[in-house]
Amino acid sequence: MKPTFADQKRKTVETAEFTEEGRYKRKIRSFVLRTGRLSEFQKNMMNDHWGALGLDYQSSPFDFVSIYGNTHPVILEIGFGMGKSLVDMAYANPDKNYLGIEVHTPGVGACIAYAVEKGVKNLRVICHDATEILRDSIADNTLGGLQLFFPDPWHKAKHHKRRIVQPHFVDQVVKKLAENGFIHMATDWENYAEQMLEVLRTNAHLVNTSAQGDYIPRPSFRPLTKFEARGQRLGHGIWDLFFTKK
Repeated sequence: MKPTFADQKRKTVETAEFTEEGRYKRKIRSFVLRTGRLSEFQKNMMNDHWGALGLDYQSSPFDFVSIYGNTHPVILEIGFGMGKSLVDMAYANPDKNYLGIEVHTPGVGACIAYAVEKGVKNLRVICHDATEILRDSIADNTLGGLQLFFPDPWHKAKHHKRRIVQPHFVDQVVKKLAENGFIHMATDWENYAEQMLEVLRTNAHLVNTSAQGDYIPRPSFRPLTKFEARGQRLGHGIWDLFFTKK
């Protein structure tokens, strides 16, 4: 059977890069490509609705006005999981445009399916490495905000270098933010929350909105995710950070 678009998407999450000598560059990834089963329903949703809701990696910046048909601020979410909270936010905020990036195709398929069910038009999804999208496909000073909710904590100390929240990542995000754009992060790992806070604090272009200079209570506009609810049942703390660009 000929592979469909959705099947092929599972194999093209990243762009290969090579040295001048032609050797493949190994990169430290903040994610691991799991082989979770892409259901027929999810596959069909991707195949049938990618033209309306999907975006592909490109080496030049997206034209957001053309893509969304308006000049509303674009909010980028990296690692949206199964996409329910992202779709809920897009549905509740028609005055904003949402752009979600997720490398796991079952989540992409589920997100598209829920967006179709809710009739959401102000959302686009990407199945690709977020660092490459930020570097090549998004112009400087064009994002209204970045959302990063419950990224992989890579809890073992020897794996902390794989965490997506590093100074170079935040520097790249800040370049893409418009003036007064925001970075909103949340995690249920205290050690990761401390790292996030340290990295965000050290960027001279960011201002912490927390009255105490650290974390904020979960804002009402961030939907409670199934993952987060499970963590709360297990007694995990939740840490939200909200910084804005000067």
